[in-house]
Amino acid sequence: MVAATKIRYYQWRGVNQAGRKVSGVTMGFQEQEVRLQLTEQMINVKKIKRTTPGTLSRLRNQMKPEDVTMVTRQLSTMVESGVPVVQALTLMANSHHKAEMRATLNQVTTQVEAGSSLSKAMRSSSPLFDKFYCDLVDTGEQTGHLGQVFARVAVYREKAEAMRKKIIKAMIYPSMVSITAILVTVLMLVFVIPQFAAIFSGFGAELPWFTRQVMKASDFLVNYGTYLGIGIVAVILLYRYCYKHYYRFHYRADKLSLKLPIVGDVLLKATISRFARTLATTFNAGIPLLTGIQSAAKTSNNLYIEQAIDEVYNSTAAGMPLYLALRQADVFPELMLQMVMIGEESGSLDDMLNKMAQLYEDDVDNTVDNLGQILEPFIIIILGTIIGGLLVAMYMPIFTLMSVIG
Repeated sequence: MVAATKIRYYQWRGVNQAGRKVSGVTMGFQEQEVRLQLTEQMINVKKIKRTTPGTLSRLRNQMKPEDVTMVTRQLSTMVESGVPVVQALTLMANSHHKAEMRATLNQVTTQVEAGSSLSKAMRSSSPLFDKFYCDLVDTGEQTGHLGQVFARVAVYREKAEAMRKKIIKAMIYPSMVSITAILVTVLMLVFVIPQFAAIFSGFGAELPWFTRQVMKASDFLVNYGTYLGIGIVAVILLYRYCYKHYYRFHYRADKLSLKLPIVGDVLLKATISRFARTLATTFNAGIPLLTGIQSAAKTSNNLYIEQAIDEVYNSTAAGMPLYLALRQADVFPELMLQMVMIGEESGSLDDMLNKMAQLYEDDVDNTVDNLGQILEPFIIIILGTIIGGLLVAMYMPIFTLMSVIG
């Protein structure tokens, strides 16, 4: 059975079991699937057609990675408790509050009932069930430890999402302060400075050099601000286009991001912890080491690191020990190399990788929690320099004007 790759909205009208006219909108991959769902609800469908949902409705019902994590955790609990997979999927589909998630789970259930494997059904039902996820599920099906695999995947995803939220949290404070500083500066240059300039010009006195430069900046922003804004937007769009379509640009941008002050160190440690956690999860699930390295490369979210891991894969495939391959990549810290070496020699590689992941996750947590205190002095200095400089530039001529008036 070939599943549709895109979920759709269907508007329908019909008659329920009590003979009353009912209508609504249901999500599904195919019209036949929606008709089947409505029939199971004892609704006699009179008319059904595809429709385009509103933005709010689409966002409210959109399936997100967090929903996959929650479903994975629930599947782990149910399967380990002895509930059959199909029954567990049906229960979650009927109880989930998001229409897209319900439709996806119903699609998975239908394919499993038709004889497909769970991993294949998930892979064809939604891109959020990625290759790494489906490979682990496939391993669980083959080994008969599906509940344990779901538990490992749930832990992995929960920790990865917690790390992502930590990094986003770290970016919010400096980003908001920077945006505020830019807005205040632009507002002063566009609306406040011209008022002062009009007052000063009426006296005919020569203004201080610094004040003249600020007024020139104000005039430039007033006259060419629109073009400057368009230019900034164009640069951002060009950057995004090049980042998406040009490999070398993407590679260099990702490499540069790891060298940014403070933030680069957080990104590098987060990437390394994700690599270690992914490799440990696949290795513990019984997936071969080389396949695990490939999966870890795809989850790095950084092209520079991904290429380094690809080099690790090639070296390991050629027979080189993993710790030597990691050292040759010249990306991973010495502590991790030593721990991997010990893990390989002692036969406890997955334990060592999990410990390394936890170590770097804790390090990132600590850095993020203290990031506000680290950046606060720099932010105060920058804000004070910008806003204070503008105020000084406007008040410096007052003393000259007082002498002229006198």
